[in-house]
Amino acid sequence: MSERSPEQIRDQIRELLDSLYRVDSGRILATLIRLLGDFDLAEEAMHEAFAAALSLWPTSGVPGNPRPWLISTARFKAIDTLRRRARFDASQDELVHYLETQSSSAARSNEVDSVEEQYLEDDRLRLIFTCCHPSLAPETRVALTLREVCGLTTEEIAKAFLTTPRTLAQRIVRAKAKIRETPIPYEVPTPQELPERLGAVLQVIYLVFNEGYSAAAGAEVTRAELTGEAIRLGRLLTELHLTELRPEAEVMGSEIMGLLSLMLLQESRCAARSSPTGELILLENQDRSLWNKEQIAEGVALLEKALNSQQKSRRFGSYILQAAIAAVHAEAESVAATDWRQIVALYDQLARIQPSPVVQLNRAVAIAMRDGPEAGLAHIDAVLEHGELANYYLAHSARADMCRRLGRTAEARASYEKALALTQQEPERQFLQERIRQLK
Repeated sequence: MSERSPEQIRDQIRELLDSLYRVDSGRILATLIRLLGDFDLAEEAMHEAFAAALSLWPTSGVPGNPRPWLISTARFKAIDTLRRRARFDASQDELVHYLETQSSSAARSNEVDSVEEQYLEDDRLRLIFTCCHPSLAPETRVALTLREVCGLTTEEIAKAFLTTPRTLAQRIVRAKAKIRETPIPYEVPTPQELPERLGAVLQVIYLVFNEGYSAAAGAEVTRAELTGEAIRLGRLLTELHLTELRPEAEVMGSEIMGLLSLMLLQESRCAARSSPTGELILLENQDRSLWNKEQIAEGVALLEKALNSQQKSRRFGSYILQAAIAAVHAEAESVAATDWRQIVALYDQLARIQPSPVVQLNRAVAIAMRDGPEAGLAHIDAVLEHGELANYYLAHSARADMCRRLGRTAEARASYEKALALTQQEPERQFLQERIRQLK
């Protein structure tokens, strides 16, 4: 068997580092921000550590635990950067001395691996709550978390926000400056602060999940690394033990369970949502034997736990209600066997506590399944009349489907064409183009 050439070894190392970056860069960055106290310095040092790994590992070999190696290397890279700065700014000397002492202490005790692993998940929580601090504007919290916690590119976040990469980048730069100048503490909130801080965090995690579950653009229906990351962050939040706190926190604790349940139930359909060649498959045509039964069982169990925790107060939050809707779908043997009356009733309750045009659109589709396409079309048209969903392709796609089922071919085609013009996701575009061809 021939030995691998240096080029082959380097290519394999590059693939490994690409995988490590996708999976672990958020964790590594979170730890570096704690160690260095500066977002930009941590980011720069992390990228230098990955570059160093690409240069060194082909000859020295891959370390047994790459993540602590990258963290330790990044820390030394940051020290070098600060030493260079200290030549021109004496105020950097103290920080350089602190980091050098910290690094040499860890090296002497030979505990780098265990120390970093011990802090890793706590660092993720610190970073999430820092990015979602109430001092930052809501849209900034989401953008910063997607960038720093989840590692999305500025371009990917800009597409999700329907804005330009330049505008989005400026928003993130301003947020980092505010964190540094305020300064916003890098910590998990106290039990007293948690209830009012959690809402923004849950919203961000669900937005991350949605970008993975139905990518805003690209060649694939889903992005497994994002849905997996969101689910992992949801699990991480369950470690906050909110049910031990006061009633307001208990409600938020049940919402954490509700969100995790919702994400698991939706993710359970992942394998059935696209064909082997990448075509989109609608819910009504999915092979339900491909649905992940373990995720469904875990999601339903979490939902029942969340519902039971709020049985006395009946204060069900939006994530619990959405999880309940997902559970009705997950437990039905087919679209025809789905309890659409229950789904409409749950949407009615959701619309009362979270009135939004998207909730009303989803409710309209459920009404169509319960009462027929004519009733659904009337509700969809009412939602579109308000104008908020004029650029939301799913609204036009839903309207087109109602018209198609009613035999109103010209209207259906026009609505499908509107939807096509508004989506950048390739499988969605192919699906819509095929529907338009069928109507010609």
